[in-house]
Amino acid sequence: MKIASIIAATALLSTTFSYAGGEGWMSDFEAAKKKAAAEKKDLIIDFTGSDWCGWCIKLNEEVFQHAPFKTGVADNYILVELDYPRDKSKLSEETIAQNELLKETYQVQGYPTILIADAEGRPYAKTGYQKGGPEAYVAHLAKLQESKATRDEQFAAAEGKEGAEKAKALYAGLQAVPEAYHGLYASTIETIVANDPTDETGLKADQAQKEAMMGLEKNLQAAMKSGDSAKALTLVDEFVAENKPEGEKKQETLMIKLNILFQQKDFAGLEKVVDEVIAVDPESRTGKQMTSFKETRLPQLKEAAMKKAEPAAEEKK
Repeated sequence: MKIASIIAATALLSTTFSYAGGEGWMSDFEAAKKKAAAEKKDLIIDFTGSDWCGWCIKLNEEVFQHAPFKTGVADNYILVELDYPRDKSKLSEETIAQNELLKETYQVQGYPTILIADAEGRPYAKTGYQKGGPEAYVAHLAKLQESKATRDEQFAAAEGKEGAEKAKALYAGLQAVPEAYHGLYASTIETIVANDPTDETGLKADQAQKEAMMGLEKNLQAAMKSGDSAKALTLVDEFVAENKPEGEKKQETLMIKLNILFQQKDFAGLEKVVDEVIAVDPESRTGKQMTSFKETRLPQLKEAAMKKAEPAAEEKK
């Protein structure tokens, strides 16, 4: 092979493979999806900050660089590394643009974020750093595969059904997927809606509530930006009254008020909302967290506020 051809081949390879996680990690997402489809494999997508993120580096050094991980995933996955380094010179402009788009598409909030997705790029599980080394991580991934098995079982069952029964089977499969990624199952959602005009699955109601929540968040930002915390609290109460969320969804909505009241140092109001959250469902995860907060952390906050207020009161005298 001529020298020019060798250089060209090396340049092409460098646009496809990234070596922060060791050889074998692809960085071209579309190429990775095509390879996964051709080999009937899934994707492990690693959103990482290779030169600054401590937990990313730890996961890389403890898991990804080791042979037991690479051999353990070789038959089932194509590895994709989407890097967000501080040293941007490591990546081409095309790769940087691709990674930023994928970060937004998959709503990545922190690093490392590890998504397990099918060859179409539809996630069915999410994870991150896990201690225990490469063998334990491979076992962890195998456990996450159960979500896909449930999803695909329900999707397959839907193929032989019509109307509401078809919608229910598809909806059941969708519930095996983390809610944050339901939007990436657009065709599935469209089929559910088309086959469920009376909303027996509750999907339309869920979508309406999500849209209402987005509206609430926008209005809250405007209220807080203008310094009108009283209006912000009222907005939350109005949302609960109008949309009637239940269970933990109601608890999570009410907890928006906690941040507002905490900023105001309104501990009496804070305690009232904590009680309101607990009353919705004391046994839920959120209910138990708030019970613990009320019994331990809230008294500490009150005491600290009182001590801070005492010198100020003395100065006024």
